[in-house]
Amino acid sequence: MTAPAGAETRPRYGGVLRVEIRFAGESADPPQTGPGPADLSGSFTITEWEAGRRAVYEANDGAAAGRPYLDRIEVLLARPLRDQSADLELGRADVIELGPSELRRAVSGRKVWSSAPVRVLALVFGSRVEDARIREALSLTIDRGVIHRVLLQQQGEISGALLPQWLSGYAFLFPAATDMARARSLSAGLPAAARTLTLGVDDPALRPMADRIALTSRDAGLTVTVVTGAADVKLAEFRIVSTDPARALTAIAGAMGAAVPAVNAASPEALYAAERSLLEGFRIVPLFHLPDTYGAGPRVKGGLGVSPLGEWRFDNLWLESDRQ
Repeated sequence: MTAPAGAETRPRYGGVLRVEIRFAGESADPPQTGPGPADLSGSFTITEWEAGRRAVYEANDGAAAGRPYLDRIEVLLARPLRDQSADLELGRADVIELGPSELRRAVSGRKVWSSAPVRVLALVFGSRVEDARIREALSLTIDRGVIHRVLLQQQGEISGALLPQWLSGYAFLFPAATDMARARSLSAGLPAAARTLTLGVDDPALRPMADRIALTSRDAGLTVTVVTGAADVKLAEFRIVSTDPARALTAIAGAMGAAVPAVNAASPEALYAAERSLLEGFRIVPLFHLPDTYGAGPRVKGGLGVSPLGEWRFDNLWLESDRQ
């Protein structure tokens, strides 16, 4: 018997949504804030947490907006992007993260969900790098344009600011240009030991970017070695956690270990001054603002699965049943 036209798109209850993400989640307890396993809008309740491996959510029958269509969400943690993409293509996953390489490969039936640019990629210098000339020199060797075109496949936005343009309105005021001549001038009079740095990167997805930064730094007389773990400077990722710019800036400063500035939320000028004070001295060097981007398989139905801040919104999703 043939199903009536459009029947496969009607919301239906039941089913298990299989999700894969890079987040390692190695703490004993699940995270309480942020996107992904920490936030499912009260529509689901976490029932299993295996640190670094797996999280399971069950539908909340008492959810304020009503019971979600899905019965359960199973999240596989610490899954490399390439493996996620293969699992989606083979039907072993329903929702995965998409990096720039995965976005290039079109998959039939795949939906793409993107948040606003809420991930901040930045260099954060440790206390050993005392000379501001070295910090500034390294920052000026970074060719954000090439990284954006080649490695990021034009995903997200180039920026020299912590807060993205959509949130602050003034991000364009912070410089983000390469200036190799000035970088050479800054490093020329310094001893070789001061011009030798380690660049730490813990996320394998960011390793190509770190390698590119190390390569271009040579043109300014710097020797940068990419390492995993403790380092003189880290290539790290931080998140915009609020649509209130003052709260977002305060949270980012805290996450970076910087002194949290006093911010007058009612004054754009004061907010700009607070951010500028954080960036003076080049202890923190913002590079890009990137969105959270997910791919969903063909059996996933419903609306957009992520909010502008990247929080999961799975309460209105449902799964198409297998056809006979």
